[in-house]
Amino acid sequence: MGVKTWIEGWPVYRQLTGGDPLGRAAAVKSRRSDTLAPRSATADKVVKSICPFCAVGCGQNVFVKADEVVQVEGDPDSPISRGRLCPRGSSTLQLVTGSAREYKVLHRRPHGTDWEELDLDTAMDMIADRVIATRREGWQWEEDDARVRRTMGLASLGGATMDNEENYLLKKLFTALGAIQIENQARI
Repeated sequence: MGVKTWIEGWPVYRQLTGGDPLGRAAAVKSRRSDTLAPRSATADKVVKSICPFCAVGCGQNVFVKADEVVQVEGDPDSPISRGRLCPRGSSTLQLVTGSAREYKVLHRRPHGTDWEELDLDTAMDMIADRVIATRREGWQWEEDDARVRRTMGLASLGGATMDNEENYLLKKLFTALGAIQIENQARI
């Protein structure tokens, strides 16, 4: 490759000598970038979703190919975000494709130092047993001669990744269990 050919391939040279003086189009493209296609172009379908990171509820387009998520972008039809995503929302793809994602239940026993793998049924049974025991041990029928029918041993703090409907169901569950400390971000 000669010096002249190399200089002509330089984006600044193309910007100054070509028809793209602001460097917004062809001047900034390389040979390699001309051959690239967006991951979303290969998708079989687009699924509308909501960003799971905060209570704002930005719209997302989730691009799926062969039942695998290949790209997540802002939804331009969303009246909330109008196609924009913050840096955390832009990283949503990593929630499902990241190499650090866990696909098993890990449990560390009280005073233990090592994690052990549990199957999902065992973990769910452990959680149910602990909820029942905590409710039984902390149940109050009355306080100061007033009927309260509650437990102070359970509380719920719903996360921003849950929508209003999920938080509604969680509120119903914890109210039925007798908990009175119930909070979530979906109302913000």
